[in-house]
Amino acid sequence: MEAVTAGKIQNHFPEILEKVRNGKKVSILYDGIKTPVAMIVPYVEEKKAERKIGILDGKISIDFSENFEMTTEELIGIQ
Repeated sequence: MEAVTAGKIQNHFPEILEKVRNGKKVSILYDGIKTPVAMIVPYVEEKKAERKIGILDGKISIDFSENFEMTTEELIGIQ
């Protein structure tokens, strides 16, 4: 993993992004005390799994009518 200062990020951002694009992680150091404060990592697409109902999965079904409406207040019960 490469570590760079915030100043170097400003001056060499395209080159650093290319390294990240190629799979490298880059740690960003705070200029004054050289302490890591952030990290740039390659983006990984998350696979969205079908939402399950939990222990009732496959045992019940939930349907909402087309005209179903509920305010946030009604949902949390502060009406």
